[in-house]
Parts: sequence; structure tokens; C-alpha cells
Amino acid sequence: MRVYRAFLVLTVIAANLSCGSHGEPAFVQLTEARRLLSEVRINFTKASDASNRAVMADTDEESIKFAREAEAATQAVSAAMPVLARRLTDLAYPGNTELLARFQERFTRYTTLDREILKLAVENTNLKAQHLLFGPIGQAANELCGALQALASTVPAATARRLGDAALRAQLAVREIQVLQAPHIAEPRESEMDRIEQQMALRQATAREALLSIEPSVRAPSPSLDTAKASLDTFEALSRKLVALSRQNTNVRSLELAVRQKPALTAACDESLAALQDALATQGFSGTR
Repeated sequence: MRVYRAFLVLTVIAANLSCGSHGEPAFVQLTEARRLLSEVRINFTKASDASNRAVMADTDEESIKFAREAEAATQAVSAAMPVLARRLTDLAYPGNTELLARFQERFTRYTTLDREILKLAVENTNLKAQHLLFGPIGQAANELCGALQALASTVPAATARRLGDAALRAQLAVREIQVLQAPHIAEPRESEMDRIEQQMALRQATAREALLSIEPSVRAPSPSLDTAKASLDTFEALSRKLVALSRQNTNVRSLELAVRQKPALTAACDESLAALQDALATQGFSGTR
């Protein structure tokens, strides 16, 4: 009977030693820690991938959708951190809490950078400038050129050549501006954007001067000339909007951050998680406690 009682006492003591503050056996806590860590790593990968898709998306809707996915996965990682930390503290295996702290420090830097990337990505200013260039700006330029071509057929033969030369100058100037707008949208350097804008301003002045030189040769009223002048006004206004959007450079900046800075931080975070996973995989219930 004394031997049996001693056995019971030892059994109770062993059971208590195998339980942490959660009142759970150590093997349950270890299994749960492994599960939580796997979820953290999966959600971190989801967050990084969704952020990259937000940067590469070619519509506002897709950018916003992927940015929300990235934020949700990031929040899931953050929410799991204190729970995982308590599990590791209860298990008390050497080095685990230090590995988690290393990940948390890297993850904090990652989230700071990724928030900036996503903020820029969803603004899509370069993409919006591109849509202007190949949409409304192109339409205004085409309307201008069409109106000037129609105008040439309404003037006397004596003035047709002079008018035609002026009309051609205006059309060429507008088309050259369109050619310059494309590299402006993609350009990351402000000094180069300054140079491109100066070239566009010279051609804008040429187009405006050409239309003014046409006006004395045209008998009023002239619907074609009125259309040409209105189209040039629209073209100028849209071009100013394009430059303002392009200057913000949010797509260029988000892509640069995603390509140049994010990969190293992403790899560092994943390395910390992999090291912690390896540690938990080799730890059992006969290790150091």
C-alpha cells in the first residue's frame, strides 16, 4: 500500500511538471505552438504575395483588393504573436523566445515598409496618367488633327498652302508632346522629368502659335477652327493633369521599394520563422525544461 501511494504521488508530481500556466500537458502546448507557428508562416507568405500583386495590378480595383488581402494576412500574423509568445514561454525550451523576438523585430520593419508600398500602390498615379495618355489625351489630339485637316479644305487656294504649313506644325507639335509624355510617366528622376516638361512646353507653344497664325486666314465663323482651338485647350488641360499624376510617381516608387528593399526583409522574416520551426520540430518532452 505504501508503494502504491508513493507511485500515485510521483504520478501527480510528474503530471504537474508537464503542465504550464494553461493547465495543459506539455505535449499539447508544443503541438499548439507548432500549429500556431505554421499558421504564422503561411499568413506571412500570403501577406507578402498579396502585397506584390497589389504593386503589379493594372487597375484600381485589383490594387485595392490585393492590398486588403495583404493587410488581412498581416493582421493575422500580428494577432498570433502574443498567443505564440505565451506558448513558448510556458514550454521554456532554451532559445525559442529569442528566435521569436528576432522575428518580431524584423516583422516590425517589414510591416512599416509594406504599409508604405501598399499606400503608394493603391494610388496608381502612373497608371492613371497612362490611361489619360492613351485615352482622353489621344482623343483630343485626334480631334485637333481632324479639325485642322477639315479646315484646309474650306479656305481659298491662295491661302491653302500657308494654312497647311501652320496646321502641320500644330499637328506635329501635339504628336511630339504625346511621344514625350510616355517616358515622363515612367521616369523616376525629377531632373529628367524637368527636362521632358521643358520640351513639352516648347511644343505646346508651337502648337498654340500655329493656331493663332491660322486665324487671320480663315473666314469667320469657322466650326473647324473652333473645334481645333477647343481640342487644343482640352489637350493642354489633360496634359497638365497627366504631368501632375506622373510627378507623384506612386507606381514607380512602390515598385522600386518592392523590388529593392522588400525582398531582403521578407527573406529575413522567413528565415527567423524557419529557424523557430526547426527548433520546435526537434524539441520534445525529455529536453531541458
